[in-house]
Amino acid sequence: MLSETRITDAQLLEDLEYRGLVYQVTDREGLQKKLESERVVLYCGFDPTADSLHIGSLLPILCLKRFQLAGHHSIALVGGGTGLIGDPSGRSTERSLNTADTVAQWTSSLQRQLSRFLDFELADNPAKLVSNYDWLAPLDAISFLRDVGKNFTVNYMLAKDSVDSRLANGISFTEFSYMILQAYDFHKLHQEHNCSLQLGGSDQWGNITAGLDLIGKMGGGDAFGITMPLVTKSDGKKFGKSESGAIWLDRSKTSAYQFYQFWINTDDQDVVKFLKYFTFLTREQIAELEKEVQERPEKRVAQRELAREVTRIVHGQEAVESAENITQALFSGEVTKLNEEELVEALQDMPTTVLEDQPETGIIDLLVAVKAAPSRRQAKQDIESGAVYVNGERVSGIDSTIGPDQRLHGKYAVLRRGKKNYYLVKFQ
Repeated sequence: MLSETRITDAQLLEDLEYRGLVYQVTDREGLQKKLESERVVLYCGFDPTADSLHIGSLLPILCLKRFQLAGHHSIALVGGGTGLIGDPSGRSTERSLNTADTVAQWTSSLQRQLSRFLDFELADNPAKLVSNYDWLAPLDAISFLRDVGKNFTVNYMLAKDSVDSRLANGISFTEFSYMILQAYDFHKLHQEHNCSLQLGGSDQWGNITAGLDLIGKMGGGDAFGITMPLVTKSDGKKFGKSESGAIWLDRSKTSAYQFYQFWINTDDQDVVKFLKYFTFLTREQIAELEKEVQERPEKRVAQRELAREVTRIVHGQEAVESAENITQALFSGEVTKLNEEELVEALQDMPTTVLEDQPETGIIDLLVAVKAAPSRRQAKQDIESGAVYVNGERVSGIDSTIGPDQRLHGKYAVLRRGKKNYYLVKFQ
């Protein structure tokens, strides 16, 4: 399927609304006219709170990309400065402050990661990558308080949800000041890059409108804000979490196979919404997939397309093919078809046992060693009932052994008890 569809300036805002990506917008009519009349410069910020973004950040990243595909100038801002402070938005307690060196390392990691999604070398409208550390770090306290802080009353700041929600438990002056720093970011980008639009999650509305107010007080000019909805799941569970933890955009933290599986396990009630949010498929293609969900939900055609598209966007086509290869191998039990990297990736969340290398290992001893069976007696019963497989082959007798010639890639054995209980053994 076509993955990245270009749309016109006139269609852009309407397309974002069709996809459910617009939660709040300041002056929709004025923004629509501006999008139709000129190439708009817009930005979205990402604070470095870890060395990778997770899929909660994918929505704003792809929104920046949608604007770039429509011909506008997208700026990805990594909060090398604000990351040293901590955003109180959406939190009930204070963040732990990280060291300057740690934040600098995480800033560099996020900048590399963002470069995978936005085109910084596109001839007619290259995206930009900036860090607010460049203008926040040189600020002196007196100038900042006189020139910027004077534009905000305490009453104004207390009325913002990000601050008001924290008053009961307390909020430090550090995090209380975050709103002013983010507002200053918008002012600075407006001043130096003619940036007139800020994107953010729904929890950023107060910070975005504070930026609009500051721009109006420090020189004026057209400026707008759009917030995107908080991504939710129909079952009430938090989006972006799996049984093994957060789903990261860094493949070393969340493998391509795990990433693919997260999306393919999407509930029928969520899959169409996520296709709109996280893919560049056309309305016609999404309508076809929605029909599949309604008429043949057991086929999970929409979930497979969602998994393919998002995995391709984040990790590339080879990762899609590898993830599907692993999925098919585990479904069929034909694990011998996996290369070493795929084998380890497929079973990294499953019990792994490292054993000392030896000429042969009895299957009963192996089942007990990896805790696939609680006792030798149970191991024998499982074998005799045909419930035990080694490397996809059913074990025929209780006296079976595993030698070097039966190990995958010279050092692995994959045990399966029943249909879904896998165990990886590594000999060394």
